[in-house]
Amino acid sequence: MQHARRLFLLDAARLAAAATAATPSLVLSAPPSNRAGYPFGLGVASGAPLPDSVILWTRILPDPLDASSSPRLAVPLRWEVAHDEAFRNIVAHGSAIATPELAHSVRVNVTGLQPARWYWYRFMLGDAVSPAGRTRTAPAAGSMPDVLKLAVASCQHWEFGSYAAHRHIAAAHPDLVAFLGDYIYEWGAYQLQHPQRAVRRDESFTLDDYRRRYAQYKSDPQLQAAHLAAPWIVTWDDHEVANDYAALRDERLSATFAQRRAAAYQAFYEHMPLRLPAPKHFASVRMLQRVDWGRLARFHVLDDRQYRAVQACPRPNAGGSSSVTARACPALLDPRRSMLGAEQEAWLEAGLRSSNARWNVLAQQTLMAPSSQVPTATADGGRVWTDGWDGYPAARRRLLDTLATTRAANPLVLGGDVHTFYATELRRDFSRPASKANPLVATEFVGTSVTSSSRPQERTAQYVAMNPHIKYGRSDKRGWMLLEVTPKEVRTRFLGLDDVRDAGSAQRVLAQFRVKDGKAGVEQTAG
Repeated sequence: MQHARRLFLLDAARLAAAATAATPSLVLSAPPSNRAGYPFGLGVASGAPLPDSVILWTRILPDPLDASSSPRLAVPLRWEVAHDEAFRNIVAHGSAIATPELAHSVRVNVTGLQPARWYWYRFMLGDAVSPAGRTRTAPAAGSMPDVLKLAVASCQHWEFGSYAAHRHIAAAHPDLVAFLGDYIYEWGAYQLQHPQRAVRRDESFTLDDYRRRYAQYKSDPQLQAAHLAAPWIVTWDDHEVANDYAALRDERLSATFAQRRAAAYQAFYEHMPLRLPAPKHFASVRMLQRVDWGRLARFHVLDDRQYRAVQACPRPNAGGSSSVTARACPALLDPRRSMLGAEQEAWLEAGLRSSNARWNVLAQQTLMAPSSQVPTATADGGRVWTDGWDGYPAARRRLLDTLATTRAANPLVLGGDVHTFYATELRRDFSRPASKANPLVATEFVGTSVTSSSRPQERTAQYVAMNPHIKYGRSDKRGWMLLEVTPKEVRTRFLGLDDVRDAGSAQRVLAQFRVKDGKAGVEQTAG
């Protein structure tokens, strides 16, 4: 298209006076970019639904790999929400300002909507119109919905395949999508096609680096389709910043990591449909969120990166993870070490105690069940990977104790990160055999990655054999999870792609499970 310059000027001229009054920082002296192009090339998204509200998102960037294709000034946009895809019955509309300070991204909190209802939305800039997204509000607070159709995904490294999983997510027409971390990876060649092989280059360190990386990922049409299909709830993991970082320490033990993390946090905020107040600074961002789906489900969305203790017993002169035994690393068992931090632990406990939901869903990053790499019955207590919950056993025990003592109904833990499908059963004490004194307290489902690679299936089968609380494990397939949550049960399907390198790949149901109301545990069901 050759109308980008004209549409930027058209809208800026028409709305400049009102926008300047509303936004004192607006600067119209610099001309818009001369680069022609469609301004909504990164698509649109919605998220964080409430019974009367939803967040809408877009970012103005005609060329995903060229930040200069955006104007050097604030740009006023228009938005509309309608009952129908043709936008004949518009129920809400308004304007928003896309500023250079936030990479010309906008988040609109649309209020006054009806509960449990689907809507269509779009943005406009001059004569350019964004794709029409479909979103919905949460059910009313006291209602009990018949079903919630939930898609769960994580870990979508651009270098390791296509985003066919997102095409299948869109085709499933979920009510809600939960993305559990590693939306981007901090390294890889900048190109708009998924490469045939991974090339470790162009690692992100600055705000411009991370913005460019998000633009690359969001240029994918299949990922855009999944955002168009339903509202999302999102949290982050490590690769939105740097591999295996913990709090303010990275693998490099970099003296400037705090600045890098702040840049990455700002870029995350700029590119997600988050219901969060604009931070005064991005040194920290409060990510924990609570989303209620009527009385059917409460989502406790956790952040296990920002507040955690650093990993125990790291490799010499390095931060990040290692593989250790409890005998060789006594620090593993230190009860002061936390995965979530004291404030978030207290927040979670309060949310569980106050919940009247039938299902309490912990949307967090990684596998919670122990996954010892040698049998736990050995003299050294088994070898564990320190970046996951195995590296924080006292914190895991506190969380499981909280699930038990709060008596929150039907705890269900969802995770990602490990690029493997797992179905597990969670007890307060994994060292003791099943007994009335040590009952199950929660069921866990972990999704594989959208693209990111994993270990051979033979090794995962060994993990399952050595860890009796892990009832299923599958690491040789990429894909996603689909849950159907009803008042009586949760049905979970593990969906795997035939070929992650093929954008048109078919998918297969690898396994499916049922969890009944009032009865924690994994019940595998037939196809």
